[in-house]
Amino acid sequence: MRLTGLDIARFLAFVGMVLVNFRLAAQVAPGADWTSTLTNALEGRAAALFVVLAGLGFALAQMPTLTILKRAAFLMAIGLLNQTIFEADILHFYALYFVVAAFFARRSQAVLLMGAIAFPLLWLILAGVFDYETGWNWETLDYADFWTFQGFLRHSLFNGWHPVVPWAGFFLIGMWAGRLKLSEQRIQIRLAIGGAALSVATGLAASYIGSIDPSLVELTRVSPIPPGPFYMLAAAASSLSAIGLILLITPALTNLHLTPWLAAAGRQSLTLYIAHILIGMGILEALGWLDGRLTQIQIFSLSIGFCLIAALYARLWSSSFRRGPLESLMRRLAG
Repeated sequence: MRLTGLDIARFLAFVGMVLVNFRLAAQVAPGADWTSTLTNALEGRAAALFVVLAGLGFALAQMPTLTILKRAAFLMAIGLLNQTIFEADILHFYALYFVVAAFFARRSQAVLLMGAIAFPLLWLILAGVFDYETGWNWETLDYADFWTFQGFLRHSLFNGWHPVVPWAGFFLIGMWAGRLKLSEQRIQIRLAIGGAALSVATGLAASYIGSIDPSLVELTRVSPIPPGPFYMLAAAASSLSAIGLILLITPALTNLHLTPWLAAAGRQSLTLYIAHILIGMGILEALGWLDGRLTQIQIFSLSIGFCLIAALYARLWSSSFRRGPLESLMRRLAG
């Protein structure tokens, strides 16, 4: 049975990514207003929720290994094409998460959790051996040698925007959650409350450890760059909390007649992700608005406006077609 709340969660994760990515592309400096505070809170969290939901959907789909690998190839192809336009592309990372997931697909819940823990720990080991900043120009956010074999491997596996080590841990957490009885309210409540409590506790613990030993501040960050273990734990917990909460409020959203609009957009998250780059950022570039001239409230308003238009498009499209354009293309080419 398809849980409509999960489609709604995908759309809300997409909205969060648009808020973060539009501000990044427009080179808008965060301010002290509430829109800045909200966007700051979504940095690294919206994308993490997106990946957890992908893992959850992967678990529910129960695809054959060949289909998994074909979809991975499809995502890699369109992700690398997208990379030529938007350097913070996440789709080619998804392709690699799928390859990792193929290995874990038939493992137990305990193994999935151990894998989710192992990836952040492996990142710590790699960070102790290799220089995390290799390839980066932090002022321009350019990665020098992405299109070389060595640079691609380093970026994809260790120090890119969403590297397999440790971000595949989010995908495994999603796979673990996908095997829970998510339709039961008691599970939804546990995820909502337990996830929120764990996320807050992780943040407090990170702050406390950093205050007593300043040398550990880098290690205890809960921001996505670099993606240390405290960030991974906090973001995974907040993602599970968000999923539980959205599932809980889905009946209320249905009563407000919002479910068909939100869910239709969530079912086309792949199409909308590409659209927010090609169309959304394309329009901003054509208008000359990617040079830092916009204020925080302006880019926030433009982001929300784009998401509303995207939801309207998705609702209209779904009235005639079962899947979005890119979702249909992936199904046709990769099963």
